[in-house]
Amino acid sequence: MSKCEKLLAKAKGSTNNFRFADLCKLAECYGWDLKNQEGSHRIYKNAELDVTHGCRQTFQNENGKAKPYQVKQLLSAIEHLEVKNEK
Repeated sequence: MSKCEKLLAKAKGSTNNFRFADLCKLAECYGWDLKNQEGSHRIYKNAELDVTHGCRQTFQNENGKAKPYQVKQLLSAIEHLEVKNEK
C-alpha cells in the first residue's frame, strides 16, 4: 500500500481527526497543485476536474487539524476523479 493510499484510508476512517499537513499531502498525491496561500488558508487546484466536481479546494489550518467538512469535500472530489480516470 503506497503512502497516498494510506493517507486516503486514514482520511476515510476519521474525517474529524485528520491532520492539516496530511490533507495537503493527500491533495497533492491526487493531482491538486498549491496555487495560493493566504494566512491559514491554502488554495489547491486540479486541472483534470471542473468547478462542479471540486477542481478548487481551499483548506484551513485549525491548530494543526483539518476541518472535517474540507476532508469530506476532498474525499468526494478524489472519488469523482477516480471514477473519471476509470473510463
